[in-house]
Amino acid sequence: MNASTASALLAQRAESVCARYLPHGRKQGRYWCAGDVRGTPGRSLFVRLAPPGIPGKFTDAATGEHGDLLDLIRLATGARSLREALAEARRFLAQPVPPAASRPGTYDRAQAARNLWDRCRPIDGTHAEAYLRARAIHRCRFPALRFHPSLPYRPDTGGWRRYPALVAAVTADDGNLRGVHRTWLDPSRPAKARVSRPRKALGRVHGLAVHFGEPDAASALLVGEGIETVLSLVTAAPDTLAAAALSAGSLGAFVPPPGLSRLLIAQDRDEEGEHAALRLQLRCTRLGIASAVIVPQGNDFNDDLVTLRPERLAQCLAPLAIRART
Repeated sequence: MNASTASALLAQRAESVCARYLPHGRKQGRYWCAGDVRGTPGRSLFVRLAPPGIPGKFTDAATGEHGDLLDLIRLATGARSLREALAEARRFLAQPVPPAASRPGTYDRAQAARNLWDRCRPIDGTHAEAYLRARAIHRCRFPALRFHPSLPYRPDTGGWRRYPALVAAVTADDGNLRGVHRTWLDPSRPAKARVSRPRKALGRVHGLAVHFGEPDAASALLVGEGIETVLSLVTAAPDTLAAAALSAGSLGAFVPPPGLSRLLIAQDRDEEGEHAALRLQLRCTRLGIASAVIVPQGNDFNDDLVTLRPERLAQCLAPLAIRART
């Protein structure tokens, strides 16, 4: 499928394209209106949905940007080339056309999370892997982690900037993706971006987790808060089956998967972490699951990994080891 064919097919589904890639916009008569090509609220961007005129053509009155729906997809997704934009267009066109009554009129955060996940690449050899390795985490090449080279970030003051990002898949017991967790990174060094909120979730994440390792036939699991915290424990004990709940609140709401008989809870050393671990232990008691809480010497287990090194941290964990297959 070449660019002209893709543009023509996209034009036939112009409203669905806009609902997907300009989710904060809305339909007004024969147009879809949004703030800009990244879908922020507003009215300066107009996309023609129906004749007269050519459906799919857009113009941003504020910036002068214009083009067709393939151009819009390229700009909205941050595609670095026409080839990447065409690949995204093919993915969209391969999906069945939803009935008119079920087409989203509001922002679907779960679908946005799935779209973002599809645009990411494996973490291997990327700036995201370098970021984790700079924190002494050397066991990080999991399917649940991906990398985006130029993910848009909107600060509280408005406007947009782009940074590389570590993107993690948040899944339910069935393995289906429910949301993603994004960590924006400094493009010039292996560290978090210097922004007010370098970490944000998208989609449903509360009570769910990012999973590391294959859970098939496993009866034991380690669960903690942050990705770096949990991967620090996995680095020290590579056979560990683990999950990151992403926050203290989500850890406290975590529901152990069916068939689990033992849960090891990695608590952060603060009041919120203590309360979350207690809530989860009480849930385990009600479910008949054996549980134990481990507390780091520092603020979290990444601090311990950096301070103690993997070998000493592994010795501390050995009596409580959770194996990927038990």
